[in-house]
Amino acid sequence: MKSLDVRGMACPLPVVSVKRALESAEGELRVLLDDGAPRENVKRFVQGRGYQVQEEQIEGGFAFTITGAGSGSARREATPTERSGATVMLIGSDRLGDGAEELGRLLMKNFIITLLDMSELPDRIFFVNSGVLLAAQGSEVIEALEELGNRGVEVLSCGICLDFYKKKELLAAGGVTNMFTIAESMLQARSVVRL
Repeated sequence: MKSLDVRGMACPLPVVSVKRALESAEGELRVLLDDGAPRENVKRFVQGRGYQVQEEQIEGGFAFTITGAGSGSARREATPTERSGATVMLIGSDRLGDGAEELGRLLMKNFIITLLDMSELPDRIFFVNSGVLLAAQGSEVIEALEELGNRGVEVLSCGICLDFYKKKELLAAGGVTNMFTIAESMLQARSVVRL
C-alpha cells in the first residue's frame, strides 16, 4: 500500500497531492492528514470521484485508507467539449464595483437578493477573499444564500479565506471548499461569472 503524508501542508496542496498519488497508485492509498479543512477537503474530493474512504484518528491528525477504482475523473481532466455545462459564479469581495464602500456593499446585497428572481441560477457560487464575509454570521444576505441553496445552488466559501478573516466558526450559509475545487470547477464550467 502506498503512503502519503500531507500533514502541515497549506490548501490546496493536500488535495493536489492526493490527486497526483491516485493517478499513479495501484491499489490502496494511505494518507496522513491534519484535522479540519484538509480532512474535509480530501474526503470530499476522493468520495466525489467514487473512491471509498476509511477514516482513523491517529496521534497528530487522521489517516485515510482510500480504496476503489474511482470514477476515472481523478485520472483525466474534462476537455472543453466534455464540460458539464455548469455555470459558476466567483464572488471575490463583499462589495460590488469600485467606489464608495457603503454603496458597494449595498449593490452586492441587492445583487444576491435579486438572484432569487432570476429564471436561471448559477450551479455553484464560490466566495473568496472578503466575499466569504457574505456567507458568515452578521451578513445581510444569509437568508438569500440559504434560499439559493434550497433551490439547488451550491454555496461554497474558501477555507483559507474564512481562516484569514477568522470566520470559519461563523459560517452561516453553505459549506467550506478549497482552491483546488474552485479551480477545477471554473475550468470545467460552461461559463464563469466573476464579481
